[in-house]
Amino acid sequence: MSPPQFSEDFIQKLNKLFSWRRDVRHFQTTPVEDTLLDQLLSIACMAPSVGLSEPWHYIKVETQKLRQEIYTLFKTCNEQAAQQYASEQQQLYSNLKLSGLNEAPHHIAVFSEENPAQGKGLGRHTMPETTAYSTVMSIFSFWLAARAHNIGVGWVSILPPQKVKTILSVPDHWTFIAYLCVGYPQFQYETPELEQRGWEKRNPDRKQWIIR
Repeated sequence: MSPPQFSEDFIQKLNKLFSWRRDVRHFQTTPVEDTLLDQLLSIACMAPSVGLSEPWHYIKVETQKLRQEIYTLFKTCNEQAAQQYASEQQQLYSNLKLSGLNEAPHHIAVFSEENPAQGKGLGRHTMPETTAYSTVMSIFSFWLAARAHNIGVGWVSILPPQKVKTILSVPDHWTFIAYLCVGYPQFQYETPELEQRGWEKRNPDRKQWIIR
């Protein structure tokens, strides 16, 4: 079978998709259709993985009790994190919206198997962490596919892994990778919100090759 030939128009639209991939914090409460969520999961599972191990596990957190436990955990961690900054930065930090846990209609926790039988260990004898890297690739595939359907994704990265594993009752050999808020965004913007709010800006040096 001949590989597909992608047009210049498609390439330009793909570049626009990369540009408009945002970490969303402001969500509408309207749920995403189950069939569309299933489609996004199927695309996520097309991601490359070391040794074809497919180490990822996606959990839809739908129980209100569990969601509330996650939110309470987030609040505690967020308050502790704020204390690590000097007073000026602390005020800026407190004005950041760092999760959409209360608004997002869907919570998705993503875990990675540390040493899955699938793949038979290929490619990870010297770098076992590549299973986690593979799961991150899967998350990014999910994220881009979601954006193409005008669905927002927000990664809540402040949660302690072991406590999340306990709340969600997952096996010990699963590594917590991400807790995602998913839903239709309230706002659309190309510039990252952290840059808009003056927290940080992109580093142009990152676009340059390092030559050795």
